[in-house]
Amino acid sequence: MDGKRAFLIVLDSVGCGALPDAGAFGDEGTDTLGHVADFAGGLALPHLGRLGLGNLHAVRGVPPVERPAACWGRMAERSPGKDTTTGHWEIAGVASDRAFPTYPDGFPPEIVEPFVTGTGRGVLGNRAASGTGIIEKLGPEHQATGKWILYTSADSVFQVAAHTATIPLAELYRACELARRILDPFHVGRVIARPFEGAPGAFRRTYDRRDYAMPPPRATVLDRLAAAGIPVIGVGKIHDIFAGHGVTESIHTEGNDDGCVRTLELARKVEAGLVFVNLVDFDSSYGHRNDARGYARALEAFDRRLGELLPLLRRDDLLMLTADHGCDPTTPGTDHTREHVPLLAMLAGSTAGRDLGVRATFADAGATVAEHFGVNGPGDATSFLGELGGRESRAKPAKERKGRKEDA
Repeated sequence: MDGKRAFLIVLDSVGCGALPDAGAFGDEGTDTLGHVADFAGGLALPHLGRLGLGNLHAVRGVPPVERPAACWGRMAERSPGKDTTTGHWEIAGVASDRAFPTYPDGFPPEIVEPFVTGTGRGVLGNRAASGTGIIEKLGPEHQATGKWILYTSADSVFQVAAHTATIPLAELYRACELARRILDPFHVGRVIARPFEGAPGAFRRTYDRRDYAMPPPRATVLDRLAAAGIPVIGVGKIHDIFAGHGVTESIHTEGNDDGCVRTLELARKVEAGLVFVNLVDFDSSYGHRNDARGYARALEAFDRRLGELLPLLRRDDLLMLTADHGCDPTTPGTDHTREHVPLLAMLAGSTAGRDLGVRATFADAGATVAEHFGVNGPGDATSFLGELGGRESRAKPAKERKGRKEDA
């Protein structure tokens, strides 16, 4: 390993233009990054811009630069989905063959009844809904009856909400662990514990959320790194997304800025290994809540933190910035969107700045991490590590587009 380090940062839901098959998901014309920038009247992202963000996608306020400091491109999702688990698994080298099942009309009795019996509490809701909306609507009844608030979305998720003063956090976690066992035969992607606090009219979800995911169907790049004795440090919900598989250390975070602070701390002290970061607020706090203005502010806040991270990189550190799906806050719905994801990658100290094109799968990111550390990568993906070093090249700016709905 020779002290090699890599920082793989997932900007959760920061998609950059609809995939060719987005229409089949009801997501034609979506563009999380582009639409947020337009809504805000332009974004101030000097560090992302210097790396090449404006070269890979048309982003108002972020012009293409002649010589980006990083290599740039976009990645298409091979897996038939647009959820967090599917996206992260594919980034780590495991593309899914089939989509996780969804329950837009609520969960059937064969799922709900054993959950009610096992927990000793009834349920409210049991329908597809916005998390903040259903908590606001059913929170008072939940507090009066002690019943769980159960809901889902367009993703394969079984979400259980409970007020921390009504049901202890430990009991909520035990209930979600039971739900995970019940749902394993149904291949539901995730069970999510959604604790909240506050008074009616001012309920707020806490950062004590936990995700209970299906384990990946086969070994990921994380598993291969861990088996080779290479530390894999998950920051944010990485441990939960992979059901702990391949993660040697997990660091809980309370939002984007806390995740960035933890990443900066690791950049100062970690001697070797992969630091795999998920920054969830883009998705949970802004995308799902149709808050384009908040999304814009969060992107600018991340850019400022990125400016602190870049000087901490050591020569030949691998830095990769990407996303796992879209969640366009300017669309009428509140669900994830089927989009390309941005790709910015560099080996610190290199002068290369190359167009990596549109990668056929997110798994190319995992293949690149694997090659960086000298372990076997996914056989159906292509590493671009060799393109990250070498002599400086003149960048080709992203072509300006008349309408992003055509950017598929």
